[in-house]
Amino acid sequence: MASSSCLASPSGATLCRPRRPRCRVACSAADAGGSTGPAWAKGAGRLACGVLAAWSVASASNPVIAASQRLPPLSTEPNRCERAFVGNTIGQANGVYDKPLDLRFCDYTNEKTNLKGKSLAAALMSEAKFDGADMSEVVMSKAYAVGASFKGTDFTNAVIDRVNFEKADLTGAIFKNTVLSGSTFDDAKMDDVVFEDTIIGYIDLQKLCTNTSISPDARLELGCR
Repeated sequence: MASSSCLASPSGATLCRPRRPRCRVACSAADAGGSTGPAWAKGAGRLACGVLAAWSVASASNPVIAASQRLPPLSTEPNRCERAFVGNTIGQANGVYDKPLDLRFCDYTNEKTNLKGKSLAAALMSEAKFDGADMSEVVMSKAYAVGASFKGTDFTNAVIDRVNFEKADLTGAIFKNTVLSGSTFDDAKMDDVVFEDTIIGYIDLQKLCTNTSISPDARLELGCR
C-alpha cells in the first residue's frame, strides 16, 4: 500500500505522483479545480498542509536559536541529564521556561525507553550523544543541538520545530512520518539519513536540500531538485 509525504509548495494543488512504491502530496494555491484523485487524498493533503501553515506562522516570530547566541553557564544540577526522561511541561512547549533543560554533554547512547514521547522544548543539547536512541514521538521545539550526535537516532512520528542541528552528526538517523519545521542543518552530517513520509514545508525543504551530505536516495525521497 503506497504511503505519502506532504510538502507545502507555493502554488496549492493537491497532487499525488507515484515514485517508487510511495507518492508525494504537494500543496499549492492552484488547486481550485483541476486536481484529480480520491477525496481522502485531497483531505489528507489539505490537513497536512494546514498543519504546516500554522507551524510556519508560529515559527516566523520565534526563529531557531543561532549558533552564535550566548548560552547560559552549564547547569550544576546533579541530575540534570535525567531531566530529559521527564521532559518539559505543556506550558513550556513553545520554549518559555524559568529554568532551561540543560542536556549539554549528556550521554543517552542506545536509550530505548525513557526519551520516547517526551517534550524537550528549548533544550540545550549541544555536544550531547543520542546515538541509537529511540526518540520517537518526541516534541523538540526551539532546541539547541549544535554539535550533538544523533547517529542512528529514531525520530519516527516526532515533531522537530526550530531546532538548530548545525554541525550535528545525524548519520543514519530516521525521520519517518516526522514533522520538520523551521529547523537548520548547516554543516550537519546527514549520510544515510532515512526520510520516509516526512512532512516538511517548501522553504524548509529548499534549505535542507542544500546539505550535500544527504544521499541520492534520500534526495529523491525528499524531492530535492
